[in-house]
Amino acid sequence: MPIAGPAADIFYDRLFEIAPQVRPLFPEDMTDQKKKLMQMLAVAVNGLTKLDEILPAVQDLGRRHAGYAVTSEHYDHVGAALIFTLGKGLGDDFTPETREAWVETYGVLASVMIEAQEGAAA
Repeated sequence: MPIAGPAADIFYDRLFEIAPQVRPLFPEDMTDQKKKLMQMLAVAVNGLTKLDEILPAVQDLGRRHAGYAVTSEHYDHVGAALIFTLGKGLGDDFTPETREAWVETYGVLASVMIEAQEGAAA
């Protein structure tokens, strides 16, 4: 959280660099979007030991993405941007073990979101 502002900037800069096709899915003014990203990451981190408690919020987020023209491929880009951001933000503290834990965590959360999104679209 101490680097939330710069981390959000790094994340979206990286996302739009590796997947420019997603830029139109976001508002021109990214201020609120960046805050939402940091809030969701905080929920995820704080809820990792209580995954069953945060899954309804993650599923709801996935269902909301059904109306945003998000594809399952977009989740891959978001994951790559997230891992890049964590590497930049955490520096030497982003050990291989930390990276692996984040990749696994994001994979679980993305899978839950995709499943909920596909269910909402059906």
